[in-house]
Amino acid sequence: MKALTLSVALASTAALAGCSSLLGGGGREPTTIYAPQVQVDTDAAWPSIPWTIVVANPSAPRVIDSSRIAVRPTPDELQVYHGAAWAQSGTDMLQNAVVRALEDSGRTAGAGTTESGIRGTFKLVMDVRQFEADYAGGDMPSATIVLNAKLVQSYDQSVTASRTFKVVQPARGTAVDQVVPAFDQALSQVTSQIVGWALNSAKAHPPIDPTLPKNMPATSG
Repeated sequence: MKALTLSVALASTAALAGCSSLLGGGGREPTTIYAPQVQVDTDAAWPSIPWTIVVANPSAPRVIDSSRIAVRPTPDELQVYHGAAWAQSGTDMLQNAVVRALEDSGRTAGAGTTESGIRGTFKLVMDVRQFEADYAGGDMPSATIVLNAKLVQSYDQSVTASRTFKVVQPARGTAVDQVVPAFDQALSQVTSQIVGWALNSAKAHPPIDPTLPKNMPATSG
């Protein structure tokens, strides 16, 4: 089993703009920077594939694609925590975690980001819908990550498989330093699920050889 550590938790003080909503505003305050630890063990059930997978930077609403730590106190209200920020955006954390889990698993011919210039046999595309502490009508928040993932064949951009993932990890309390560890666990869970699904989907749907005439299946023997 291999363990993946994305980064150790950081705590530093800096002067960043305080904010009370998505639009921000008002004053300056000390800010604690958090970098969740993402630990993913390689599952023995994950298949090995002889192809490469590249991971595109996920798409997401602006508040997720930023350093703000989002919190949803009511279903129709989205705010951000005062005096706290991520070291990376939620999209960057997710992309890095998935790439490193694929790399460390040893179950592919190679893995990387699309930004690195690597041309993968498959491309993993993710659309992040939620990356927030959600009270969901209760008294305690949960780290909630919801995203849709598509495994795409790079040579013709056809979708091999698509799945929506949702992970809800209850926090120990309402304070931000009690919420962040829940994101550690939620990120680890969703990363493991995505990697296992991507490997199994690629195994079940081998890439079509683009050198063959159209509509002629590849043969073995």
